[in-house]
Amino acid sequence: MAKLLIVEDDESVRSLAARALERAGHNVTVAVDGAHGLSLIGAAQGGYDLVLSDIRMPEMDGIEMAKAAVALFPAVKIVLMTGYADQRERAEELDGIILDVVQKPFALAEIRARVEQALACFA
Repeated sequence: MAKLLIVEDDESVRSLAARALERAGHNVTVAVDGAHGLSLIGAAQGGYDLVLSDIRMPEMDGIEMAKAAVALFPAVKIVLMTGYADQRERAEELDGIILDVVQKPFALAEIRARVEQALACFA
């Protein structure tokens, strides 16, 4: 069982992903935007096995959050999600920081599989 943080401003996507990953046996914490996610990462001293974050969010987006999180905790592992092609291109600048970019909308089986793949990289 991994300790996961889901950072997503859309409540329906956030709760759907959280339920799917909890049912897969993971311990899931959720954040409503990048600033909230970064504060949770800081409070946990970077202690999440994986952070799954939307890219496009108000206040602090997922790319800004990923950069700030890795600056504070270089070992943090991040997977980004997006429904926008241009946002996916922005994520390319984070090569070496993020593990994967998941295209939304996604099926529950897909998000579980992508999280398992990301976690397996460091098992």
